[in-house]
Amino acid sequence: MTEPRLVPIKLDNYKPLREMVFESLREAIIQGRLKPGERLMEIQLAEEMGVSRTPVREAIRKLELEGFVVMVPRKGAYVAGISVKDIVDVFEVRAALEALAAGLAAERATEEELEELERSLVQISEVTGREDIDALVETDINFHELIYKACRNERLVQILTHLKEQITRFRTTSLSQPGRSKHAVEEHRKIVEAISDRNVELASTLAREHIENAEQSLLNAIQGEKE
Repeated sequence: MTEPRLVPIKLDNYKPLREMVFESLREAIIQGRLKPGERLMEIQLAEEMGVSRTPVREAIRKLELEGFVVMVPRKGAYVAGISVKDIVDVFEVRAALEALAAGLAAERATEEELEELERSLVQISEVTGREDIDALVETDINFHELIYKACRNERLVQILTHLKEQITRFRTTSLSQPGRSKHAVEEHRKIVEAISDRNVELASTLAREHIENAEQSLLNAIQGEKE
């Protein structure tokens, strides 16, 4: 039995309805249930989620702002495709920002934050052995957010948090590649060691290399799909 593209919205938390609709649509795009180039019909999506067209329309506007959707004049909304240039541009920015965050974390991380990073390594190792890609992506996001927290630069964290929405779409594809998750675990471990040793330059270099390796994994995956 195939997984449904969308599931009815459940009012089991205090988030605004438009936010839940947005998250549901974004997740469907990230997981490939709504495919690049697919037209987003407000009425159809509203029926699938059991809501009116208004929160769907608002969610589509927000998805457009975050690069998940493109609006075609006189035709409507479509799931945005992913070009090689999109990937290179995003990862170029991310590599520089992650390197800065790791370097600052090496200077500023508390002992408690270093302990949290060590615990995160254990969690990532456990998940890697289970071949659960959703859990792996979640622990990967958590690991990087711990570094952001330890860098103590709120502006940098804000920029990285906004960029995260664009990166999430790529993470699943990259980490799904054979052997990539195990290499990522080792790269994470080296970054944590450099931060713990207060080696700013090494932490920055390793963080940049980690992102560049993730980018290459993603580009290899896309190239494989074309062949």
